[in-house]
Amino acid sequence: MVNSDVIRGHLESVILKLIIEQDRYGYEIASCIKKRTDNKFIIKEATLYSIVSRLEKKELIESYVGEKTHGKKRRYYKITSLGRAYYYEKKQEWLELKEILNTLLEA
Repeated sequence: MVNSDVIRGHLESVILKLIIEQDRYGYEIASCIKKRTDNKFIIKEATLYSIVSRLEKKELIESYVGEKTHGKKRRYYKITSLGRAYYYEKKQEWLELKEILNTLLEA
């Protein structure tokens, strides 16, 4: 299991990436993270919704109520143009950080 401190600074980018792929609801986001990491990282519900709320306040994502599923309507999140630009900026920062860390740790 990965220490959450290591990934915490990049969770906004991870969540934005998943929403760029398609509109998603909270549980679906958490499930994707868990599945794609082979259960090595599991985001806590409180953490997820705190980040989603922050992304909405920054106008990087928008929410809407989707179709009724299993008796309950789900709140979906979709990316905004500002969110897409922010994601690509953060992705570039990550690539640069990854290169720096590879250089320092592999030397």
